[in-house]
Amino acid sequence: MDSSKFCVPVMFNPQPLVLAGRVVRLEPLGPEHAPGLLLAGHHEELWRVTAQPPLVSADAVAHYLAQAAEQAVRGDEVPFAIVSCETGAVIGSTRWMDISRAHRRVEIGGTWLAPAAQRTLANTEAKYLQLVQLFEVLGAVRVQFKTDLRNTQSQRALEKLGAIREGVLRRHMVVRDGYVRDSVYYGITDVDWPGVKRRLLERLAAGEPRW
Repeated sequence: MDSSKFCVPVMFNPQPLVLAGRVVRLEPLGPEHAPGLLLAGHHEELWRVTAQPPLVSADAVAHYLAQAAEQAVRGDEVPFAIVSCETGAVIGSTRWMDISRAHRRVEIGGTWLAPAAQRTLANTEAKYLQLVQLFEVLGAVRVQFKTDLRNTQSQRALEKLGAIREGVLRRHMVVRDGYVRDSVYYGITDVDWPGVKRRLLERLAAGEPRW
């Protein structure tokens, strides 16, 4: 598909909405997701190379939700709960961040999945739903991702997705253990999107997980 044929709206303005697939549903993150976030997010290993503390208590979840709501109200981020279509349970979260409306650019980040949902189609479909919305409905020209240089699993997954490794920002972020991490950036542009979409659809049809 020629990306130049996409209908590009006058304004690139990501907003909260529900994105529904066969495996997962992305819902605007809110207080109703708190119990599910606690069940899905209390695993220490999920947060080892992030600045986010583990969601090990109701207070930790409340703080996580309050920060997300503040960013959403300011228009800086659009946070989602990732919900299993089969069980209705919250299995993770993701968000649109570093939104540049003038330059039609956004980052998909803050993504995590409960251990039981990893190595399934959940993350593949969640990425597919977001990318279709961003490129084909909202008219993005660039979607980016970043990950810790130590997180080779995430890097392999992004490369399988078709994202292009663009470089490393050295000593970019201080994570919660005080470590100053290097961040690897990946990108998908509107020119790349048709090929990435074909690859994602093939993986979804074959039942091949992204992780």
